[in-house]
Amino acid sequence: MWPAPQYSHTNNVPKPNEHQNQQNLKTLGMTSAISMAGPKPIDIEKTNDLKEALIPFGVFETDSEMDHRMEVLGALHRLVRQWIQEESMRKNMPPNVAETVGGNIYTFGSYRLGVHHRGADIDALCVAPRHIDRTDYFSSFYELLRQQSEVRDLRAVEDAFVPVIKMNFDGIEIDLLFARLALKEIPDSFDLRDDMLLKNLDQKCVRSLNGCRVTDEILRLVPNIDNFRLTLRAIKLWAKRHGIYSNTLGYLGGVSWAMLVARTCQLYPNALPATLLHKFFLVFSQWKWPQPVLLKQPDSVNLGFPVWDPRVNVSDRFHLMPIITPAYPQQNSTFNVSASTRTCGWERLFEAPNFFSRYKHFIVLLASAANKDDQLQVL
Repeated sequence: MWPAPQYSHTNNVPKPNEHQNQQNLKTLGMTSAISMAGPKPIDIEKTNDLKEALIPFGVFETDSEMDHRMEVLGALHRLVRQWIQEESMRKNMPPNVAETVGGNIYTFGSYRLGVHHRGADIDALCVAPRHIDRTDYFSSFYELLRQQSEVRDLRAVEDAFVPVIKMNFDGIEIDLLFARLALKEIPDSFDLRDDMLLKNLDQKCVRSLNGCRVTDEILRLVPNIDNFRLTLRAIKLWAKRHGIYSNTLGYLGGVSWAMLVARTCQLYPNALPATLLHKFFLVFSQWKWPQPVLLKQPDSVNLGFPVWDPRVNVSDRFHLMPIITPAYPQQNSTFNVSASTRTCGWERLFEAPNFFSRYKHFIVLLASAANKDDQLQVL
């Protein structure tokens, strides 16, 4: 279900996994690796320095903070199980059967990737069996959450593109999606990667499942997860410091940055993060956009859901910077990128930005609400 991300606060950089380094090059994405070279002593030293440089920016959690997240997810999982069991009995299911139908919480996004920073929220997914509906989720489960003393700032966004319940659970911000599978029960150890699970599901359930499926596929496709994580932490910090970490504003969101770093790791499978960081900028400053970034050959699955394919979809041909998710149904994670947001040169992004002196004109938006509850709905 959810991971216990492994971090080290010492100077010992994880050594590349020997088995992973011996993978056939065909498994490393769409092309062969650019270099299979392993690290030199200076690479180890620079990677240790990189890790130390990241610490003051709050990108690593303490063990107690990580344990608290696990406790919160455990409590939320128990609530989901309780709700599904009670809802099952309300629908006239015998109690002994209702106890066995299961239900799970899965995480995705930065927490599942193991690259969340201190105080970050958790993206999670509630997976329920077929007799539990989305209307149940936004009614009886919402009410159950509202009764919990640990839950604050609870709000439901039922009409969103991806419906979500948002909350603060014992100090941790959580965005919880919902997906109903066409199965009688959801076992404890259940893999969401099977494409056939999407058969006969509605679009909202598929979108909700997509976050978990994409995240797990990214982790499966990188040759060394530890090196991927440290490199991605550095790239995420760099992007945020330069104001280009935002899918909404036409830049790249978290999953897009993760896929670019994952592709770099595929091209240099034995490199340490200090080298991968350098190669990241080398590769993508020379990338021939709109040539898409792909972590693997798209799956040949046909369950009727729309996928990114410029050969078929005319609108896809106008995407300027396509970075394609690796799980079916494949989507372009950067469809919001425009000509202006793509144009920034790499060298300019390292300059310290001074927004108010650089621009003579800018727009200030002030938003207000009549009360606290209305403001939460807007947020």
